[in-house]
Amino acid sequence: MKQRGITVAGSMLVDYVKLVDIYPKKGMLCNVGNISRSVGGCVPNTLCDLAALDSQLPLKCLGVVAEDENGRFLKAELEKRNIDIEDVVTVSEESTAFTDVMTVESTGERTFFYASGSNKIFEEIHIPLDKLYEGIFHIGYALMLNKLEDKDEEYGIRLARLLDKIQQLGIATSMDAVSEESGRFEEVILPTLKYLNYLIVNEIEMERISNVKISLENGSVDEEAMRNACEKTLGYGVREWVVVHAPGGAWAMNAKREFYACPSLKLPENYIKGSVGAGDAFCAGMLLCLYKGTEMSEALKIANASAASNLSATDSVSGMQSLEEVEKLYAKYAVK
Repeated sequence: MKQRGITVAGSMLVDYVKLVDIYPKKGMLCNVGNISRSVGGCVPNTLCDLAALDSQLPLKCLGVVAEDENGRFLKAELEKRNIDIEDVVTVSEESTAFTDVMTVESTGERTFFYASGSNKIFEEIHIPLDKLYEGIFHIGYALMLNKLEDKDEEYGIRLARLLDKIQQLGIATSMDAVSEESGRFEEVILPTLKYLNYLIVNEIEMERISNVKISLENGSVDEEAMRNACEKTLGYGVREWVVVHAPGGAWAMNAKREFYACPSLKLPENYIKGSVGAGDAFCAGMLLCLYKGTEMSEALKIANASAASNLSATDSVSGMQSLEEVEKLYAKYAVK
């Protein structure tokens, strides 16, 4: 019998988190304070968060790193959390991908400067279908998967063909995207949707996938527009759930068009140390709940609290706690 658990595949990188006093205008200067190194990208972030939430959950990592210090660092960080790295591919022709994360110290807002490195090599041959865990296969980030986003005559893009193969194995498929300033959402993401059980994205990505304006000028979300965006996206073929997160809350709609909403936690002043990895933390909380069959009304609370837990640290994973502690965090700071 195959191992049951969660496999996460795709973007693996190192984050260099650099605290700055301000984010400067073009040509201007800011002061860099503390600099730290952390795991980064969809795969390490989501897996490390899942391991923190549930240390007994079987987790498998799939991706590509280089034969360098950052590659060794990533594998060591995953291995010490008992995450299966047996099928992580190590190459010599590239350096391990990295991101400079410029984080404004006073607000936690961050800007990313990304070097794709070994992530450019990642493709279907690096995903051993016969070794995938039964349960959930999660991949990210769409729009950063390079070779998997090449055209495919039958499926539109190669990623859609891969997801179809995985679904045919009886494994639920899930995907996350990246907030990118481009017009590629239609050509890259739309072909994959009918081969997904779960789509988990933020409000910016949902706007671009659905072509429905969701965000209001004051930074909040138009909930009726969110409902319409989720329904339109399900119409493209997502089989079970569309889940969206934003600073103000989280929303979900299933194939029956049942709609759920949950506000973010009301965190105390000075609680937020950084927001890098908050989306992955939300995703980890949601994946754990989907894996366990948790009711969506409860799943949104846990995913929101997982993101809030992440906000307590400057890097992408150090703030995550156990599921029990995350539930306590929600109870403490939930909007009454």
